[in-house]
Amino acid sequence: MPRWLNRVAAVLTVSLVVGGCASVPAEYRDPRDPWQPFNRAVFKFNTDFDNAFLKPAAQGYRFVTPEPVDEGITNFFNNVADATSAVNNVLQFKLSRAGSDVGRVFINTTVGFVGFFDVASNVGLPSYKEDFGQTLGYWGFGAGPFVMLPILGPSSVRGTFGLAGDIVLDPFFSLEEDEIYWGFVTLRVVDRRADLLAAGDLMDEAAIDPYTFMRDAYLQRRRNLVHDGNPPQADDDGILWEDTPPAEP
Repeated sequence: MPRWLNRVAAVLTVSLVVGGCASVPAEYRDPRDPWQPFNRAVFKFNTDFDNAFLKPAAQGYRFVTPEPVDEGITNFFNNVADATSAVNNVLQFKLSRAGSDVGRVFINTTVGFVGFFDVASNVGLPSYKEDFGQTLGYWGFGAGPFVMLPILGPSSVRGTFGLAGDIVLDPFFSLEEDEIYWGFVTLRVVDRRADLLAAGDLMDEAAIDPYTFMRDAYLQRRRNLVHDGNPPQADDDGILWEDTPPAEP
């Protein structure tokens, strides 16, 4: 099987496994989260995995990496994300945003030394970071039930399929050497986790129920992103396919 099929199959397998867990006890009444028993079990696994592996790795990375280098690595991966954002903005016919993304990639890749420095923000080009899940939402796919993915964290049915699209659109996806590809993936994950160390500690201290806090924060943020900060009043984002025209760019 080709490498790219292996990578996408991993994500789709998760969605199929989750799809089989549709039995909902009566006491779980949140319509956005009908698979809550399964999701809570995965959340506990993710928390244990994070405490055992990801958080210590992020803390070690933060300890040995000088702050300018850490910021440069974050900028590098943000530059890669701008490239995939440009594609998604084109798919959503948001051409002015796509132009801004392309401009950011060009400036940061050249003047910013392959994205190590975020020169584009300094010259006034905004960053949008559109993903394929947002593209699906733009074209009328509802979010569907909330899903907690193993290792990957909070998502939805739409977000899970969007994640598969993001993998295909990722510039690193075309790398032939698996060792290099997974090296970039690992560095990206550890760098992102290091950036979230303070936020994670704050959530643990502030939230009575961290699972509910994470779920609600994720769903609210994703709804705002799909609707470009102006979600409709009606809570109609749970339908998998909605026969309405897409939002205006």
